[in-house]
Amino acid sequence: VQLQASGGGLVQAGGSLTLSCSFPGVITSVFNSGDAAWYRQGPGEQRDLVARISGRATDYAESVKGRFTISRDSSRKRLYLRMNSLKPEDTAVYFCNGNFASGTYWGQGTQVTVSS
Repeated sequence: VQLQASGGGLVQAGGSLTLSCSFPGVITSVFNSGDAAWYRQGPGEQRDLVARISGRATDYAESVKGRFTISRDSSRKRLYLRMNSLKPEDTAVYFCNGNFASGTYWGQGTQVTVSS
């Protein structure tokens, strides 16, 4: 299953973006029962967890708390990441991730670039 991420782009510092990820091939009950997350990877850096949602519980990296919001739409099988007050250090490729009983799946990544 290949997740499909979109919504990245170039934005000025202080701006906002919303990333979206679809889960084709994952049935709704599986989508609702599993965990989903966003990771990011800057140039020359490792891939780090940005935000995760499990049931109704959410968890965020310290660097994005208060600025980013993760959510999901069960009816559309979509995962979102609303990013506000973006900073140049948020520049990275963002990957969506799904961790289900049927396996762990990744999106292809979407580039977010924040200019100062």
